[in-house]
Amino acid sequence: MVLLEEDLFPRCIPQSDEDSSPPLKLHVSRRHVEMDNGIVKLTLTKPTGMMTGVAYKGIKNLLEYRHKETRRGLQGTSFRVVARTEDQIEVSFTKTWNFSTGENDVPLNIDKRFIMLRGVSGFYSYAVLEHLHGWPDLNVDEARIAFKLRQNMFRYMAISDDRQRIMPTDHDRTIGHTLDYREAVLLTNPSNSKLKGEVDDKYQYSCDNKDNRVHGWISSHPHVGFWVITPSDEFRAGGPVKPDLTSHAGPTSLAIFFSDHYAGPAFGVRLRNGEPWKKVFGPVFVYLNSDSGDKPKTLWEDAKEQACRVVGVHFSENDQLHSKNFTIFMNQMSRETKKWPYDFPSSHDFPHANERGMVRGRLLVHDKYINTDLVPAKSAYVGLARPGAVGSWQDDAKGYQFWTRTDEMGYFMIKFVRADSYNLYAWIPGILGDYKHDSEVVITPGGEIQIGDLVYDPPRTGPTLWEIGIPDRTAAEFYIPDPAPELTNKLYINHTEKYTDLYPDEDLIYTVGVSDYRKHWFFAHVNRKINRDNYVPTTWKILFDVRNVIRAGQYTLRIALASASLAEIQVWINDPNTRRPHFTTRRIGRDNAIARHGIHGKYWLYRVGISGFQLVNRKNTIYLRQARGSNPFIGVMYDYIRLEGPAEQDY
Repeated sequence: MVLLEEDLFPRCIPQSDEDSSPPLKLHVSRRHVEMDNGIVKLTLTKPTGMMTGVAYKGIKNLLEYRHKETRRGLQGTSFRVVARTEDQIEVSFTKTWNFSTGENDVPLNIDKRFIMLRGVSGFYSYAVLEHLHGWPDLNVDEARIAFKLRQNMFRYMAISDDRQRIMPTDHDRTIGHTLDYREAVLLTNPSNSKLKGEVDDKYQYSCDNKDNRVHGWISSHPHVGFWVITPSDEFRAGGPVKPDLTSHAGPTSLAIFFSDHYAGPAFGVRLRNGEPWKKVFGPVFVYLNSDSGDKPKTLWEDAKEQACRVVGVHFSENDQLHSKNFTIFMNQMSRETKKWPYDFPSSHDFPHANERGMVRGRLLVHDKYINTDLVPAKSAYVGLARPGAVGSWQDDAKGYQFWTRTDEMGYFMIKFVRADSYNLYAWIPGILGDYKHDSEVVITPGGEIQIGDLVYDPPRTGPTLWEIGIPDRTAAEFYIPDPAPELTNKLYINHTEKYTDLYPDEDLIYTVGVSDYRKHWFFAHVNRKINRDNYVPTTWKILFDVRNVIRAGQYTLRIALASASLAEIQVWINDPNTRRPHFTTRRIGRDNAIARHGIHGKYWLYRVGISGFQLVNRKNTIYLRQARGSNPFIGVMYDYIRLEGPAEQDY
């Protein structure tokens, strides 16, 4: 089930100007609801709550005109005005499920909200979804708000400073040539001739949750910007580095709450055996701006200012005494992020700042093979999420998640956390594995928890004999070739899979101490194409020397994967002809990150024990076989590989 909704810089319209702005207006007719603050007018269907119009500065509608109002998405059956003053309007479209409606109706209570504030150039939207105890089983695969903009206006899209461009139209894609992955289309006769020969694919514009603060579209005539701003990740799923869609050809802009993109079809909300569940998604902010110029940068910079300002976060004076050089890291925040949690949503399911709590502490790393002392976990990701196993946060869509990053001394502070019980999780770029605090963290309204020093003992058996890559949960450090010239997108001239061209007859061979993983380790372990329709498994070799093998010792091979798509990695030690591999992951993963231009998806970590009797003095070979063939998108992306010697007690 999918839930849907639809003079350096010239002066841009201000974000808020309450003193000079007219009072809000609300007009309710038999079939429509109109909210108007003199800058923006939002039109919604009644009682379903579907967006049909966004008027701005004399433009009657920025949304694509539809001859028939869409029936997609969850629809309300009842309408009410929640708040109505000169400064704020909030309306609600609800639907209450009951058994009498039958099996064809989704067993969810739905409350869709829209908020308009005086003097604000935009509007807010959020939803509350609820599944009561004892209700039928339910799968929710995706939840999002989708905006389809006018094709004759919006042609320029901006995702970040270095990802913005003129885009093809829907028609350009329709008449283009669909490639192996159906979302990828070769533009053969686009309306803009400069785009001819390029490939367009909505997954080229994905980004991690942590980086997805503002994105949208710009119209040239008139010069207007339409922006989706997400001020918090607490209602998103999968943690800070879960990739997902943003904006793409259509023109379409998305506020993704969760989806199975880069995670696999098992990701989402799965409710079984009458499990109760409730979650608030949003609010997100739709921001509109304009100016008298013609440069997209001016509207983009204004949108960033709305959604990107440096703000200092400080601990108390007593906390600062713990470290002479103690400085709290600076966060990229926004006007909207600074307001979070918003104080204006009326739903009792959305707690305001004084109804939330916080936790602070310090994370240290203990790995005696790197440093005998405790080392501050610099720039670590530390978060609170639903209780579960180590690393379970990356699979969770049901609960709320609250993440931050540590400073140079390992200190962290997580503010504005909803009252509930959580596990505290962490992972550290440059350090293998996942951390989970032993005890649950119970947040109370207005409470503050001093959790103290936490020590992470990363996976480790013995000293490092060799390593390939950087343990940062991506394959970005490995070799990524230039694409075939006939299959390019000018934003992505370095992202493609050309394994067969580089290794037409023999597979990758990596020699420890000689090879450079930045040049000689292909970023994706994929199949080799042998003819038009056939792909065969591939076997990579790691060649390495071991001097003075400890026969009775236990060596350890650690394999961290940044992505897996219907793949199986089999490991052989020195002899690839034995009947069975020494180790297999079995078939794992369906994140499709390789096909979707990703550099990471779901994280996997494996430990492979190797007896000293399996190694020889001097030259050894580890064989890594991706054993599942049949198509070009099956494979893995490695994050990091390390061989450890025996523990000291084995010597």
